Amino acid sequence: MEDKKANVEKLLAKAKKPGLDAMELHPFYKGKVEVTLKCTVRDFNDFAIWYTPGVASPCRDIQQHPEKVFEHTNKGNFVAVVSDGTRVLGLGDIGPEAGLPVMEGKALLFKYLGGVDAFPICLKEKDPDKIIEIVKALEPSFGGINLEDISQPKCFYILDKLREEMNIPVWHDDQQGTATVTLAGLYGALEVVGKNIEDVRIAFVGAGGANIAISRVLILAGFKPEKMIMVDSKGILNKDREDLNTSKTKEKWNMCTISNSENKKGGIAEALEGADVCIALSKPGPGTIKKEWVAKMNSDAIVFACANPVPEIWPWEAKEAGARIVSTGRSDFPNQVNNSLGFPAIFRGVLDVVAHTVTDTMCIAAAKSLLKSAKKKGLSDNYITPTMDDTDAFIEEAVACGMQAIKEGTAKKKLTEEELRKSAGEKITRARKLVHLAMKKKIIPKAPK
Repeated sequence: MEDKKANVEKLLAKAKKPGLDAMELHPFYKGKVEVTLKCTVRDFNDFAIWYTPGVASPCRDIQQHPEKVFEHTNKGNFVAVVSDGTRVLGLGDIGPEAGLPVMEGKALLFKYLGGVDAFPICLKEKDPDKIIEIVKALEPSFGGINLEDISQPKCFYILDKLREEMNIPVWHDDQQGTATVTLAGLYGALEVVGKNIEDVRIAFVGAGGANIAISRVLILAGFKPEKMIMVDSKGILNKDREDLNTSKTKEKWNMCTISNSENKKGGIAEALEGADVCIALSKPGPGTIKKEWVAKMNSDAIVFACANPVPEIWPWEAKEAGARIVSTGRSDFPNQVNNSLGFPAIFRGVLDVVAHTVTDTMCIAAAKSLLKSAKKKGLSDNYITPTMDDTDAFIEEAVACGMQAIKEGTAKKKLTEEELRKSAGEKITRARKLVHLAMKKKIIPKAPK
């Protein structure tokens, strides 16, 4: 008993360490991203090329041929990470300034994992129509828009309107990104336990933008909606939940009508009973999901406890309750199911082919690519998706997404698979080399111990 208690305390200390380190290193570096140059400056005479008077020539060329903006500028590799700070990680409405460290972190991942130049843009604005107006006005400078940590239901409305009205890819990472990596992880987990997607019963804990989007993509990928059960703060979504039959909750009401064929009632405990899979993106734990509830799931249960910064149930507790495969959104536990496996490579792919949107079928193609990469290394209980150090997995995911965009007719630039692989590989490898070179040369100072 004493050994078990000591082990739990050790695991808890490990789980708290990233937060403690973050409080040391964020003020040390005063942020995580900066603007640097990609052109040569041989001497000061080069300024006449890069700025006035020479720059007037590409300006006039773009004026006459607007598509040339992708040749003369970095627009095709610029992505705006836009948030109003209303639903930051598991912290809630903490405001745009408090959300800035997260958006900077997102930009870091975009660059290091996908070779994408991303800028954090935190808006002091909560009105969805004004947010739409602001983001639309950014289109001339950016090749893509990544919406981040925007509360529901307005996140659905903002995404739909921007995708409809803009000519560059717009996606909400908490929706499409989370759906992509969750599907990839689920593909891998189901292969390990030997269950078919048509047969599994899935319990969704939480009915926010993430789980709504996951359910939508899973259904498109072949999972059966009638075998799904979703729980919000008031209980299981079912056909008798008239409180959800409103214009503001239409996404939840749709789940009420297409899922839960047995019309189950109750809460998380009842939803997990007899389930093969639990996908939780709800209130941070621990204790949001209890061990005794996991114990009532089917054999070889799969638990994705993905709340941040603390999962709904600690992985070791879920394992003790009988779960075979457990994933979280954290990098300090096995089986991290985190958006960082999705958005950098997906944007790399759509930017390289100059696609004007990111579709759910592109997300499915990306998830299948991640599964393929994981299978090369060998799937297991503790390895269901590639890890972030697998550069080839990101390159292949970018290729899969870009080729799907070409197939669907949403790409302006038609590349072969090999051309796309070369383009993605060069950009991703270059980004990592730049960071490592800057560290080696101490341009990026060494972090304190």
